[in-house]
Amino acid sequence: MGAAYQILGRTFQPHQLAIATLSLLAIAAAPNPFAAKKTREVELNASSKEEEKFIKEYLEKHI
Repeated sequence: MGAAYQILGRTFQPHQLAIATLSLLAIAAAPNPFAAKKTREVELNASSKEEEKFIKEYLEKHI
């Protein structure tokens, strides 16, 4: 049948170790779907209140 590895008293086949390794890497690389999403904040450097109001309204409509 081929080589087998003894790890902590248990016998594992090479394909079992490969599947376990790939599974652990996939789990580690997958993004966390339960992570809190960061809100996007825009810093406004408006020269007047009217300009700031216009920018806020534009962002609300388009984002």
